[in-house]
Amino acid sequence: MGKIENRIIIYFHLEKSKDHFIPGDRYLIPLLRNLIKKKKTSGIEKVFKNLCKSFDKLHVKYEINIPFERLTIKDQVIVLGGPKVLEHYHQSNKIVAGIALMTHPSEWPDLFEQYPVATYLQHSPWTVSLYNRWYGAGKCKSWPSGIDTAFWKPSSGASKRLLVYVKFLWDKTENEEILLKPILNQLDQKGIDYHLIRYGQYDIKTYQKQLSNSYGMIFLCEHESQGLAYQEAMAMNVPILAWDQGFWLDPHRLAWGETEAVPASSVPYFDEHCGEKFKDLDEFKEKLPLFMNGVSNDKYAPRNYILKHLSLERSAERILEILNEVYS
Repeated sequence: MGKIENRIIIYFHLEKSKDHFIPGDRYLIPLLRNLIKKKKTSGIEKVFKNLCKSFDKLHVKYEINIPFERLTIKDQVIVLGGPKVLEHYHQSNKIVAGIALMTHPSEWPDLFEQYPVATYLQHSPWTVSLYNRWYGAGKCKSWPSGIDTAFWKPSSGASKRLLVYVKFLWDKTENEEILLKPILNQLDQKGIDYHLIRYGQYDIKTYQKQLSNSYGMIFLCEHESQGLAYQEAMAMNVPILAWDQGFWLDPHRLAWGETEAVPASSVPYFDEHCGEKFKDLDEFKEKLPLFMNGVSNDKYAPRNYILKHLSLERSAERILEILNEVYS
């Protein structure tokens, strides 16, 4: 892989909150929330921070959010975050545009014509396939965000229980009744001690502590473009029993023009060393004893998978490959 010699400039923008009740309360409300609970990092903000960490790991120099007019013709541009990050961009530099500029490509069908975008980043193969159907073959490339394996590392203490991670995106009430409750009943019937944790209701330190006390994790989510939470668990060498029903279920998909079923995964980076998967409750009943037996016999080694495929270093190497392809 050739060495990147020119400047790498990362642009990142989070959408600002709007006032809710009185002018200016968009500034007050976050302060009050932070007094009550620890600040949570959004998924896209974590992607941005992990990209910076990835470059730092490989001692790759970069700059962040410099004014567009200060770009030179040799600068290499990466854009992450909301659509406003590209406002007022009139430079000719090719752009490696990335995660979260839109929810679906139909929301920005002329992105490649409106700006000199060379490629659009998505985290996993199934989302790359979806975007390439809209923008054209090869327009979108896969780039997984790196996992900080120095922070997410195995605990030296004894792991005592099973962690159940709930992140239902759609039909939440129905999924609680037809999937979560029967799963918890199965665990109760088998005398398996567990702890329930829900997406959006914890901070990073709490999650890390819960994982350090867990020998395995049941992961309940319809689908993930990457799935940082389950991968952070794997980095701590916690194997996963994942609900992987197989299709993209976003209720907006028909309005976006997705009339055919779109294959999707809740664990897009996964193999037999990471744990087990099940499609429905019947298969869960079959896979649970298999998973528990595998845990007892040290069958799984999910941290090795993360180190090989999803470390900060590997993430940096992958985006450098993409930059070399674009700017060569």
